[in-house]
Amino acid sequence: MESRIRRLAIALLVLGSLALVAPPGHTQTPTTSLPESRSGPSRAVDVIEVKGRIDPIEVDFIKRSLNTAENNDDEVLVIQLDSPGALVDAAALEALAFRITHARVPVAVWVGPSGSRAYGGASCLVSAAALAGMAPGTHTGKFPDGPPDSPLSVDRSFGAEQALAAGAIRVVAPTLGEFIVGLDGQEVGGRVLSTARVVNEGEDRRREAAGNVRFAKLGIGERVLHAAASPQVAYLLLVVGLLLIVFEFFTAGVGVAGLVGAVCLILAAYGLAVLPTSLLGLSLIGVGVLGMSIDVQAGAPRAWTAIGTIALAVGSWRLFGDGVRVSWLAIVGIVAGALLVMVAGMASMLRARFSTPTIGRESMVGRMGQADSGIDPDGTVRVDGALWRARTNRATPIGSGDPVRVVAIDGLLLEVEPESGGAREAHH
Repeated sequence: MESRIRRLAIALLVLGSLALVAPPGHTQTPTTSLPESRSGPSRAVDVIEVKGRIDPIEVDFIKRSLNTAENNDDEVLVIQLDSPGALVDAAALEALAFRITHARVPVAVWVGPSGSRAYGGASCLVSAAALAGMAPGTHTGKFPDGPPDSPLSVDRSFGAEQALAAGAIRVVAPTLGEFIVGLDGQEVGGRVLSTARVVNEGEDRRREAAGNVRFAKLGIGERVLHAAASPQVAYLLLVVGLLLIVFEFFTAGVGVAGLVGAVCLILAAYGLAVLPTSLLGLSLIGVGVLGMSIDVQAGAPRAWTAIGTIALAVGSWRLFGDGVRVSWLAIVGIVAGALLVMVAGMASMLRARFSTPTIGRESMVGRMGQADSGIDPDGTVRVDGALWRARTNRATPIGSGDPVRVVAIDGLLLEVEPESGGAREAHH
């Protein structure tokens, strides 16, 4: 029965994790493999993808890409955009828009593929670009605080055809390749763009995107940090990190679970620092995990388990502000999984630990061990190869490596004394 409960808990956590990490919309991998052309541009077309909320990582990536395009004297820099908004402040967003507007190479923004959006601060990039386009089935707008001269600076959403009619974009293109072809012949600052080439002849004659299209993306480290700044991933890292730290606390010592938990919390801290995090929500999540941990120590679910579950659920929902939310389905999966792991998984582990023939509560008293660290009054000891948290009531500290004797057990804490301590003296 307990094994089935543990498997169910793991399954719920996995499902919740997938719901958090799985990105919305569709992905598209353009190709530069084109048939032989009769003519085409000599300068390159650079393409970068901006996906997810625009955070400091994405802002820096766009600026670096602009510098590279200017240094290479590229034909145009194309930004493929799919973003629900921006996490940077208004000043940083205005500076980025100014950089795009005054770039020495034309900048074009394409919101796509179908299902993508450019809301809030992300729509600022659409307005700032010299040329903009959208795929059918995409939306932009919802930026009431945007530039007053932009048609997108209203609290509403525009579809592709609506944005075209409002003059916010110049072309509706279902694919990135068609958008690049649509840029061909457009004039920007007295410069006529050449982004397409003619292939084949006769009835098969057609235009396709230039063969010298180059694609750039974030580096691995930047992708990790950008993912950590997503509200879903930051929430997942926070809860998983706390659970792993609790697991490590109950097993004593520093092991793989503790290290992985620490890494999760470090990444979560970065994401929470970038996101509009609520201190109240963060505190409630901490109280929730702590409450569950108290009943794990007690060995049975009681009032603290109920308090912890409620606090974790409410804290999860209130973790972020400014319209940023984690989906309720993901919250249900993570909270339910965390509850079952704490109540069933860790409780079973602790029962197994104290019920083995060689390491039980009764047989531990009187056993000899060795101080793994200095004990003054708290520390760790190694008994029968296992690492335990320990405490001594002696005035004299116990040094690292000194032999010790277990005199009592308080929950998961061993009370120890030096080998020449009171138990032996009382025997004499």
